[in-house]
Amino acid sequence: MESWSPFPHADAYPFTADEVRRQWSRLHQGDAEPCPADPTVLEAWALFHSGRFEEAARAGLAAGGAGVTAANKATIVYATYLEPSEATRLQLLEEASHRSRAQAQAEPGNANAWFWHAYALGRYSQGISVAKALAQGLPREVRSALGRTIDLSDRHADARLALAVFHAEVIDKVGEMVGSITHGARREESLRLFEEAFALNPHSVIGRIEYANALVMLEGEGRGAEATRLYEDAAQAEAADAAERLAVELARLELADG
Repeated sequence: MESWSPFPHADAYPFTADEVRRQWSRLHQGDAEPCPADPTVLEAWALFHSGRFEEAARAGLAAGGAGVTAANKATIVYATYLEPSEATRLQLLEEASHRSRAQAQAEPGNANAWFWHAYALGRYSQGISVAKALAQGLPREVRSALGRTIDLSDRHADARLALAVFHAEVIDKVGEMVGSITHGARREESLRLFEEAFALNPHSVIGRIEYANALVMLEGEGRGAEATRLYEDAAQAEAADAAERLAVELARLELADG
């Protein structure tokens, strides 16, 4: 596979391992990942937060153990925001999904093994046809893994956010009645999960974007003005690291496109 496309603001977030350790609670408020004791794993996270995603993935896999989580997150963030080829993007997401599922099977108490499995699988599902995703049982697997994450980590804001999006997207595609019967998707549950996610991580940039999209999916264009305000808040946010900067840039791009 060719080298990954570079993060376009590589000099803006020059994290060292020590700086990542000092800022850990802010940087990982969304995923509630424990700060690693292993210095090689911490270095992989420093590469991730700096936007050196390919190096972070390689370093995390080389470190093993908790480093696999850093590798999976680096792969998924890169695939989601920076990979220009759709085929390569899906391949990377599929690889991360398989890797995190194996990690979850080996470490069933590892909340982020389950989370990154669900997240990668969810992004992968978005890139293939709805019929294909349903035939493979992917929505059910995503929901199950997100539920497992929340059971294991009561501070996991991002799992609540992803599950809120799951409910909204199912309702948007098939309607609330069918979605409730087939996948247990409910509007009230989506809104409740968004509320919980923001209570745990009020800084979330991607949370504002996802909430804006969900409001329109769940309640229609009448919530468009509120959705736009959420996008504007996201676009004006001061990013804490490279990954958050990508979410800020996404909000700016969406606003520019109208």
